Amino acid sequence: MQKKEIIKKLNWFYTLEHNQVDLYTTQSKNTDNLYIKKTFARISLIEQKHVNIVADKIKELGGTPTLLGNVIGSLSGRITGKLTGKTDMINLLKLNIKLEEKAMQDYKKFISSVENNEDLSELLWSNLIDEDLHKAWFYSKIDELESF
Repeated sequence: MQKKEIIKKLNWFYTLEHNQVDLYTTQSKNTDNLYIKKTFARISLIEQKHVNIVADKIKELGGTPTLLGNVIGSLSGRITGKLTGKTDMINLLKLNIKLEEKAMQDYKKFISSVENNEDLSELLWSNLIDEDLHKAWFYSKIDELESF
Protein backbone atom coordinates (compact mmCIF):
# COMPACT_ATOMS: atom_id res chain seq x y z
CA MET A 1 0.00 0.00 0.00
CA GLN A 2 1.34 3.43 -0.97
CA LYS A 3 2.10 6.06 1.67
CA LYS A 4 -0.69 8.34 0.37
CA GLU A 5 -3.26 5.56 0.73
CA ILE A 6 -1.99 4.70 4.22
CA ILE A 7 -2.38 8.34 5.29
CA LYS A 8 -5.90 8.39 3.83
CA LYS A 9 -6.83 5.23 5.76
CA LEU A 10 -5.25 6.58 8.95
CA ASN A 11 -7.32 9.75 8.58
CA TRP A 12 -10.43 7.56 8.43
CA PHE A 13 -9.40 6.01 11.76
CA TYR A 14 -8.57 9.46 13.11
CA THR A 15 -12.18 10.48 12.38
CA LEU A 16 -13.59 7.22 13.76
CA GLU A 17 -11.62 7.49 16.99
CA HIS A 18 -12.65 11.15 17.45
CA ASN A 19 -16.25 10.00 17.11
CA GLN A 20 -15.77 7.39 19.81
CA VAL A 21 -14.06 9.83 22.19
CA ASP A 22 -17.01 12.21 22.08
CA LEU A 23 -19.59 9.42 22.04
CA TYR A 24 -18.31 7.84 25.25
CA THR A 25 -17.66 11.21 26.90
CA THR A 26 -21.25 12.25 26.21
CA GLN A 27 -22.62 8.90 27.34
CA SER A 28 -20.58 9.19 30.53
CA LYS A 29 -22.17 12.55 31.28
CA ASN A 30 -25.68 11.24 30.60
CA THR A 31 -25.81 8.24 32.92
CA ASP A 32 -26.47 8.17 36.63
CA ASN A 33 -24.90 4.75 37.19
CA LEU A 34 -21.51 5.63 38.70
CA TYR A 35 -19.71 2.49 37.52
CA ILE A 36 -20.96 2.84 33.94
CA LYS A 37 -20.23 6.58 34.03
CA LYS A 38 -16.61 5.94 35.08
CA THR A 39 -16.21 3.12 32.58
CA PHE A 40 -17.44 5.25 29.67
CA ALA A 41 -15.07 8.02 30.78
CA ARG A 42 -12.17 5.53 30.92
CA ILE A 43 -13.01 4.13 27.49
CA SER A 44 -13.11 7.69 26.17
CA LEU A 45 -9.56 8.24 27.48
CA ILE A 46 -8.40 5.06 25.73
CA GLU A 47 -10.05 6.23 22.51
CA GLN A 48 -8.29 9.61 22.91
CA LYS A 49 -4.98 7.74 23.10
CA HIS A 50 -5.93 6.10 19.80
CA VAL A 51 -6.60 9.57 18.30
CA ASN A 52 -3.19 10.78 19.46
CA ILE A 53 -1.34 7.69 18.25
CA VAL A 54 -3.02 7.79 14.83
CA ALA A 55 -2.35 11.54 14.51
CA ASP A 56 1.32 10.98 15.36
CA LYS A 57 1.58 8.23 12.73
CA ILE A 58 -0.05 10.45 10.09
CA LYS A 59 2.48 13.20 10.85
CA GLU A 60 5.36 10.72 10.87
CA LEU A 61 4.35 9.69 7.35
CA GLY A 62 4.32 13.32 6.21
CA GLY A 63 0.57 13.83 6.31
CA THR A 64 -1.73 16.07 8.29
CA PRO A 65 -4.54 14.79 10.50
CA THR A 66 -7.73 15.90 8.83
CA LEU A 67 -9.43 18.90 10.41
CA LEU A 68 -12.70 17.78 8.85
CA GLY A 69 -12.32 14.38 10.52
CA ASN A 70 -11.72 16.07 13.84
CA VAL A 71 -14.82 18.24 13.51
CA ILE A 72 -17.14 15.64 11.95
CA GLY A 73 -15.95 12.81 14.19
CA SER A 74 -16.37 14.88 17.34
CA LEU A 75 -19.73 16.33 16.31
CA SER A 76 -21.21 13.00 15.24
CA GLY A 77 -19.97 11.41 18.46
CA ARG A 78 -21.61 14.09 20.59
CA ILE A 79 -24.89 13.91 18.65
CA THR A 80 -25.00 10.12 18.81
CA GLY A 81 -24.12 10.24 22.50
CA LYS A 82 -26.99 12.63 23.21
CA LEU A 83 -29.46 10.62 21.14
CA THR A 84 -28.47 7.36 22.79
CA GLY A 85 -28.96 9.03 26.16
CA LYS A 86 -32.68 8.82 25.40
CA THR A 87 -32.65 5.02 25.27
CA ASP A 88 -32.32 2.40 27.97
CA MET A 89 -28.85 1.20 28.99
CA ILE A 90 -29.10 -2.23 27.37
CA ASN A 91 -29.94 -0.76 23.96
CA LEU A 92 -27.23 1.87 24.41
CA LEU A 93 -24.67 -0.86 25.10
CA LYS A 94 -25.90 -2.83 22.07
CA LEU A 95 -25.35 0.23 19.89
CA ASN A 96 -21.85 0.63 21.33
CA ILE A 97 -21.15 -3.02 20.48
CA LYS A 98 -22.16 -2.39 16.86
CA LEU A 99 -19.86 0.64 16.67
CA GLU A 100 -16.96 -1.30 18.19
CA GLU A 101 -17.58 -4.20 15.79
CA LYS A 102 -17.46 -1.80 12.83
CA ALA A 103 -14.19 -0.33 14.11
CA MET A 104 -12.79 -3.84 14.59
CA GLN A 105 -13.82 -4.86 11.08
CA ASP A 106 -12.10 -1.79 9.64
CA TYR A 107 -8.96 -2.35 11.71
CA LYS A 108 -8.74 -6.01 10.61
CA LYS A 109 -9.10 -5.04 6.96
CA PHE A 110 -6.42 -2.35 7.26
CA ILE A 111 -4.07 -4.69 9.16
CA SER A 112 -4.33 -7.29 6.40
CA SER A 113 -3.30 -4.67 3.84
CA VAL A 114 -0.20 -3.50 5.76
CA GLU A 115 1.08 -6.76 7.26
CA ASN A 116 4.58 -6.10 5.92
CA ASN A 117 4.74 -2.75 7.76
CA GLU A 118 5.55 -4.03 11.25
CA ASP A 119 5.39 -0.66 13.03
CA LEU A 120 2.03 0.33 11.57
CA SER A 121 0.65 -3.17 11.95
CA GLU A 122 1.58 -3.17 15.65
CA LEU A 123 -0.19 0.17 16.19
CA LEU A 124 -3.33 -1.13 14.48
CA TRP A 125 -3.28 -4.40 16.41
CA SER A 126 -3.04 -2.51 19.69
CA ASN A 127 -6.07 -0.37 18.84
CA LEU A 128 -7.99 -3.41 17.57
CA ILE A 129 -7.44 -5.26 20.85
CA ASP A 130 -8.65 -2.26 22.85
CA GLU A 131 -11.82 -2.13 20.73
CA ASP A 132 -12.38 -5.84 21.35
CA LEU A 133 -11.96 -5.35 25.11
CA HIS A 134 -14.51 -2.52 25.04
CA LYS A 135 -16.94 -4.75 23.18
CA ALA A 136 -16.42 -7.56 25.70
CA TRP A 137 -17.13 -5.18 28.60
CA PHE A 138 -20.34 -4.00 26.91
CA TYR A 139 -21.50 -7.61 26.46
CA SER A 140 -20.64 -8.40 30.07
CA LYS A 141 -22.56 -5.37 31.34
CA ILE A 142 -25.60 -6.34 29.24
CA ASP A 143 -25.55 -9.83 30.78
CA GLU A 144 -25.32 -8.30 34.25
CA LEU A 145 -28.18 -5.85 33.63
CA GLU A 146 -30.41 -8.53 32.09
CA SER A 147 -29.95 -10.76 35.13
CA PHE A 148 -31.65 -8.18 37.38
